[in-house]
Amino acid sequence: MTKENFLKGAAILGIAGIVVKVLGAVYRIPLVNIISSDGMGYYQTSYPLYTLLLTISTAGFPTAVAKLVSEKRALGNYKGAHRVFKISFFGMTLIGIITSVFIYFNARTIVLLIENNKAYYSLIALAPALLFVPIMSSFRGYFQGTQSMTQTAVSQVVEQLFRVGVGLFLAYYLLDMGLPEAAGGAAFGASAGAIVGTIVIIIMYMLNRPKMRKEIKKSANYKLDSVGVILKRLLSIAIPITIGAAIVPIMNNIDVIIVLRRLTAIGFTQGEANALFGQLGGMAQTLINFPQVFSMALVMSIVPAIAHASTRKNYEGIRQITKSGVRVTILIGLPASLGLFILSTPIIKLLYFSEDLETLISTGQILQILAFSVIFLTLVQSLTAVLQGMGKTIIPVRNLAIGAVVKTIVTFTLVGIVEINVRGAAIGTVCAYMTASILNFIAVKRYTKTTFNFVDILLKPVISVIIMTITVWCSYTFIYPILGGSIATVIAIFIGGVVYGLALLLLGSLTTRDFELLPKGDKLAKILKSMKLLRK
Repeated sequence: MTKENFLKGAAILGIAGIVVKVLGAVYRIPLVNIISSDGMGYYQTSYPLYTLLLTISTAGFPTAVAKLVSEKRALGNYKGAHRVFKISFFGMTLIGIITSVFIYFNARTIVLLIENNKAYYSLIALAPALLFVPIMSSFRGYFQGTQSMTQTAVSQVVEQLFRVGVGLFLAYYLLDMGLPEAAGGAAFGASAGAIVGTIVIIIMYMLNRPKMRKEIKKSANYKLDSVGVILKRLLSIAIPITIGAAIVPIMNNIDVIIVLRRLTAIGFTQGEANALFGQLGGMAQTLINFPQVFSMALVMSIVPAIAHASTRKNYEGIRQITKSGVRVTILIGLPASLGLFILSTPIIKLLYFSEDLETLISTGQILQILAFSVIFLTLVQSLTAVLQGMGKTIIPVRNLAIGAVVKTIVTFTLVGIVEINVRGAAIGTVCAYMTASILNFIAVKRYTKTTFNFVDILLKPVISVIIMTITVWCSYTFIYPILGGSIATVIAIFIGGVVYGLALLLLGSLTTRDFELLPKGDKLAKILKSMKLLRK
């Protein structure tokens, strides 16, 4: 595979990933305005469990299938490559049947155990998705192994579009039947997306069948591996990846398991506890996902850049990429974190306008705390990318697991205090990502031997953010009495972004190397240099 084709494939998947991420983040804003924080409590109770089961059943297998298919095709063993796909398809179908049947027949017991029995419709609506997503994942792994990324990208976007469209339609249509039913309709969007996404990728597979048959006919005469050998190899690759990918869903399930039970234990009714949980997971947490859309492009660039430098034993290159990666991460995470903190309640009022004032203020308080997790979460992502690029894949998994333990202890303790209640879970999330980011930072320093310049890495970004924060607050305070809260919030965010960017450029916080880590960043750097806004 040529470098150009590789980059093209990575770009296709990257663009699709960003589209999916944006749709997923935006989706919950109108959803909250349809089903309110109460409905989001039912929806959010079921979704983390679904995500965990889905991660366990699919996270590592597409990668494992892609790797084995790619290896066999490189040797001209096209028949063997297709055999890997067929075995994975039957295996993933079996996994899908088991997980979907388990949820379907145990949904009532599960919601009673977590003390939110009205989440039953939301949980059972996700059962079909648990069947179809693993099937779709086997096809995606096969196409990626053939170095054809378009099929995966198209199925991802189609899946998300139907998830959003069907979910919002059913939530609105079923609202008159009750909030639990409407939340179930919203959850069924994931099943609808999975079903349509699977149909789309199967059609693409059938269209490619003639080409596959020709390849198999001219396939070299290799001895075919047994089912046991193939399954052993698939599991050896998939299990470590799955363990790593399952950490974040496990952290989300910690809230589901602990928060509702602790809130009812300290005197909140089940309805009150559910509404508070909806504010945490369905409303405030949604906004924490937005900055990741920007940091994801950086992470996608770091892994191959570090891997390339590591293969060539270019240790100085590794250190330079690491420094740039950490600096750009801070430049993205720090303003997002403080921006969400300073405008937490105005942003909540802007987006969730259908909620009552008490709910908006409560959610704003939760977001103020969660805002600090943004900087640590983005650091975890970039530092993990550095370690993965160097082949140290277990270390970030271990560090996130330690963070999950910290979250469990902090959340259990603080949610049990009446004055803190659900905000204790937000504090637990901040502590979890802070712990993981510190441990990752220590590991990166140890393995890359990178020394960080305090002025460039932290002082200049902090000064820029302070200037931005003061500007945002002054802008909002001045405009609010004239144009109202919603317009004042939008204008203040825009002014803050412009001022922050100018402050970074004037202080020399950005370099050409930083822009090279971003897609098309070299072209943007040239433009800024021509305007004499980029110094080096």
